[in-house]
Amino acid sequence: MPTAPRPATPSRPSLTERRKAETQLEIARTAAALFAERGAAVTAEEIARTAGVALRTFYRYFRTKEDAVAPLLAVGVREWIDDLTAEAAGPDAPPARDALERAARQALTPADAPAEEALRWTRGLLRAMPGDPALRAVWHRVHHDSEEALMPVLAKLTGAGPLELRLAAAAANTAMRVAVEEWAAGDAPADGPDGPAELAGRGLRALTAGLPELDRRKE
Repeated sequence: MPTAPRPATPSRPSLTERRKAETQLEIARTAAALFAERGAAVTAEEIARTAGVALRTFYRYFRTKEDAVAPLLAVGVREWIDDLTAEAAGPDAPPARDALERAARQALTPADAPAEEALRWTRGLLRAMPGDPALRAVWHRVHHDSEEALMPVLAKLTGAGPLELRLAAAAANTAMRVAVEEWAAGDAPADGPDGPAELAGRGLRALTAGLPELDRRKE
């Protein structure tokens, strides 16, 4: 008898794709550090020179100097979505509110020196945004993408309808964004009681409390 076809295995990115991603992230780290230090005065030429790439290479990856920070900001978002996806896997997945808060706290609690450095860069970027609307636009675009990515994950955790899913994704994303912005505006350490993880936990509890269908599991 013919055997059923095996599920397709996701293909691993090619070496060229991995190198491209690494180059983009390295440029993003450089751009974030420069924006954190000098604000809107940073130029694309300066970012390219400091990152050790040609200006033509820079513009092959990014349209503007502000776009260069997007890959770094997106890394944190992907980690949060990945943590939440892991929470949602399996029959023993916790209630959605618990999963959201746990994943948010994990994503915003620096586990090592690079994570602490990334949060410092993010703080510097957010402080530079009032003088650079294009930089703020990148920040909001990354969070819009995060909101879109949250909905299918929340769909696995709940049996909520489309409206409730959108509201839940918007509430969770807003709690994360505002928590980081509030932390960045002050001088509290990232791992303290007023750090982004604690602020996000408080925000998630407040913003999802009015969503009665959020914890209704799929049958």
